[in-house]
Amino acid sequence: MIKSEIKIRVLYAHTDKMGIVNNGRYFEFFEAGRNTLLREIFPYTKLEKINYGLPVIEAHANYLSSAIYDDIIAVKSFLNEMPTVKVKINYELFVNEKLIVTGYTIHSFIKLDSLKPARPPKEFLELFKSKFKSG
Repeated sequence: MIKSEIKIRVLYAHTDKMGIVNNGRYFEFFEAGRNTLLREIFPYTKLEKINYGLPVIEAHANYLSSAIYDDIIAVKSFLNEMPTVKVKINYELFVNEKLIVTGYTIHSFIKLDSLKPARPPKEFLELFKSKFKSG
């Protein structure tokens, strides 16, 4: 398993009139967690330099509880399985150790110049393979 964690303070702009985080904002928190996870192994900027993109092709969230203005959300992101042509990243969001949201995103590789599906770069797979072996 490969994992990372980031903490995000809920801004007023993240909330609705009742001060509760809007459900769509959790996908932004997933993105922040995903960026942190990938930055530690193979950042998006590195993928883009070699003409690859990794768009979201599926996203899912389970809302167990809610966060409110000024809460600090711990976003835990992790990969349970070795990436192939698709990458599934799982998320758990906590406020004060209480699990509030779980979910995942699935990504597929594309070539940026054509926006067509592509096999992942070998360098990407090799780095992830080494992380799974050492983890």
